[in-house]
Amino acid sequence: MGLLDKISAFFKKYLFNAKWRCVSCQKEIFNGEYFCEKCKQSLPYNYGTICDHCGRKLTSSQNYCTTCKGRLTSIDKARSAYNYAPPISSLIKSMKYDNHRYLCEAFAQDLANLYFSSGIRADVVVFVPATKKSVKKRGYNQSELLAKEFCKLTGLSLVDCIEKIKETDRQAKLDRADRAKNLKDAFKLTDKKAVKDKSVIIIDDVTTTGSTAEVIASILKKANAKEVYLLSVASVPPKDGY
Repeated sequence: MGLLDKISAFFKKYLFNAKWRCVSCQKEIFNGEYFCEKCKQSLPYNYGTICDHCGRKLTSSQNYCTTCKGRLTSIDKARSAYNYAPPISSLIKSMKYDNHRYLCEAFAQDLANLYFSSGIRADVVVFVPATKKSVKKRGYNQSELLAKEFCKLTGLSLVDCIEKIKETDRQAKLDRADRAKNLKDAFKLTDKKAVKDKSVIIIDDVTTTGSTAEVIASILKKANAKEVYLLSVASVPPKDGY
């Protein structure tokens, strides 16, 4: 990496203001928002028909998707701001893998708007953790950064009480049985008092199958959390569309 590239990377990492330019097309904007008007019109907002439980997009008008219908879960309700589609999918990858941490600020605003409009009310916030090895390699956990920014905007308290103690494979590659096996004993709760009798929000970047958040929610419920909700930046619609 040349000197100019290093300088550019330094400014983007430490001094970049996400409100100077549209975070999608990089066009200069002066309206105090994160997206220009043109990009806002093309964003895959998760409006319209969604599953009343997991909040994922449905192609037909019904209350629940086939994954959630008739199924008891530890998550009381889940919602996402966007569908996992371009350009949001590319931006999330940049936030997660390319050190574009400033995007956490933009997406946290979407999560805060989602929280206030969803009817969900909570006492504390947790985030989907990464292993120490993963955090050391990447330098950060994007879900933790999202949760910190989210709490600044909502006034909710962040509690760092979930620890990931086992490396896992990507859930999207696995079927339901293998997902459960993959996540077995992957997380532990380090402070039961922090969530006892509390309504808790789990913050994550993407909801793919919901399995990871469900395991965390189960741990929280066993510690006598009152309700557990999931808010994510984006969600992948059910494969069958309903």
